[in-house]
Amino acid sequence: MLAYLDGQYVQKEEAKVSVDDRGFLFGDGVYEVTRVMRGKIFEEEGHWERLQSGLRDTRIDASHVDQGQIREIYQHLIQQNGFADKDATVYLQVTRGCAPRAHYFPKPPCAPTVYAFAAGFTIPTQLRHSGVEAITHPDIRWARCDIKSINLLPNVVAKQHAVEVGAWESVLIRDGAITEGSSTNIFGVIDGELRTYPKSNYILPGITRDVLIGIARDEGIPFRDRPIFWEEIPRLEELFATGTTTDVQALVKLDGKPVGDGVVGPVTLKLLNALMERLGTTFP
Repeated sequence: MLAYLDGQYVQKEEAKVSVDDRGFLFGDGVYEVTRVMRGKIFEEEGHWERLQSGLRDTRIDASHVDQGQIREIYQHLIQQNGFADKDATVYLQVTRGCAPRAHYFPKPPCAPTVYAFAAGFTIPTQLRHSGVEAITHPDIRWARCDIKSINLLPNVVAKQHAVEVGAWESVLIRDGAITEGSSTNIFGVIDGELRTYPKSNYILPGITRDVLIGIARDEGIPFRDRPIFWEEIPRLEELFATGTTTDVQALVKLDGKPVGDGVVGPVTLKLLNALMERLGTTFP
C-alpha cells in the first residue's frame, strides 16, 4: 500500500518518522479523514477549510502545501492503491515536525511532517439497518474540541469504555448536555424537531454534520441548534451519530434503554438516504 510522507511516495510499511517528531512526543498536530467516492473527493472545500483552521489555531506553518497539492496527493494515493472505481478514505496528518523534546514551540521553527494514506471503505449495511447501542460517558476532554487534534486519548478511553460493555459509541455528557460522541457528532429528535449541540469549542465542527443540517433544511425537517439535555433523554424519539466514516448511524439503545421505539426512525432514515444520494450511491 502506497503512502505519502514529506514529499515522497513510499510503501506504507516503509514510511518512518523520527522519534523526535512532536506528533509522536506530544500529539502536536492535526488531521483530516476525507471520503473519496470513485475518485471524487466528498466535501473537499469543507475539509480543507477545517484543516487550515486547525493549523492556524495550533500555529503550525504548513503553507508550503496548498490545496491543489493536497488534492494531487489524494488522487495519486487513490489511483495507485486501486481505489479509483471504489469507495475509500484518505487520512492526512500534519505535525509540527521534529525537534529536541521541549514543551514550547521549536525556535527556529522546524519543517512540519505531512503524512497521508488511503484505505478502502465499505458501508456496514447491517448496522445501518438494525441500529446500534450506545452508552453515556463524561465529557472530560480539553476545551478546544473544535480543533481536530491528533491528541485523542480522552476519545480513545471513551470509545474503549463503550467497546468493553458491548456498545458501539460513547455519547459524551458535559454540563448536563450531550455534546458529541467519542468519534462522531450526535443528533436527536424530540417532538419531531431535529437537534444537535451548537457549534462551539466543545465539539468538532463535523463536515457530515454540516451537510446533514443543510439536507434537513432542504427537506423541511424542523431543526434547531440546541443541546439535548440530560433530563430530555427519556423524551428522545430518535438518536443518531454522524461522521465521515459513520454517515448516519442510528443509536437505538442508550444505557441499555430503547430510544423511542428502539428501531431506526423515519428522520434518521430520511437523512441517511439523502446523504447517500449526495455521496453518489444508494443505501441497500
